[in-house]
Amino acid sequence: MTTTSPPLPRPRSRPRPRPFGRALCAMVTPFTDEGLLDLDGARRLAERLVSEGCDGLVLSGTTGESPTLTDTERSALVRAVAEAVGDRATVVAGIGTADTRHSVQLALEAEKAGADGLLAVTPYYSRPPQDAVEAHFRAIADACGLPLALYDIPGRTGTRIEPETMLRLAEHPRIVAVKDCAYDLLGTQKVLAGTELAYYTGCDEYVLALYAIGGAGYISTVANVIPRHFRSIIDAFDGGDTDEAARLQQLAIPLTELMMASGLPGTVTTKGLLNALGLPGGTVRAPLRPADRRTVDGLLTAYRELTRTKN
Repeated sequence: MTTTSPPLPRPRSRPRPRPFGRALCAMVTPFTDEGLLDLDGARRLAERLVSEGCDGLVLSGTTGESPTLTDTERSALVRAVAEAVGDRATVVAGIGTADTRHSVQLALEAEKAGADGLLAVTPYYSRPPQDAVEAHFRAIADACGLPLALYDIPGRTGTRIEPETMLRLAEHPRIVAVKDCAYDLLGTQKVLAGTELAYYTGCDEYVLALYAIGGAGYISTVANVIPRHFRSIIDAFDGGDTDEAARLQQLAIPLTELMMASGLPGTVTTKGLLNALGLPGGTVRAPLRPADRRTVDGLLTAYRELTRTKN
């Protein structure tokens, strides 16, 4: 008996929506030396990121140490940053938890605080089956009036949002985007071909790769320290200079590797470098621990080499 594979969806013929812009930063949450929420530092960091080319800021994600933030702190952070950037950038609130009811409540609070959109990660640790994953995201989207981005990072959560599940979720009018950390370009292309979901890479080494196959942009951790550089990658590509876009992507490899693949969480390396540069970052909350002096010196060296050789 001959079997055939199901046909791929027909490729889209219209430009893909970019509901939150192209260049987004997964912003760290500044804390004081005592570990308290530093709203003034958050405002100053947000101002810098927007002035250096970020179209949007993702707050209280895992880079923003969401597991250690109280619900009150999350709302205060959204409110402060939204007031600081106004209509110059979108503010996307991370509201994902392992508890559907809690995620729904955080979504409603983020909407009240002035967020423009939401980011929800797959429920972690419990490893729900795909029908439960789908129901979780639908419950959030049904409860709130804000556009929702799904965060697919199975290496951290233990559960993939399978492409077939993405295709079904894309039918919901408020599920509009994906932060893609699945490291599956084939699966990503299947969803890109069959939906209008805006795909943002959450992997800094894939900024150009995903953008070139129809992605909407990026949600970058490394952009906390080099926002203008990452923006220049997609600007070069949009301008038709693919060689320059590739050069700029490759130029960021040493710093990206140190920040994201050195065995330390990106939050730790990012805050270590921000502090060394005199920018708002502050301490990290336990169980994370600050980067040691040797790590920070290595980050500074890579940062200076990047800024020295960019042009």
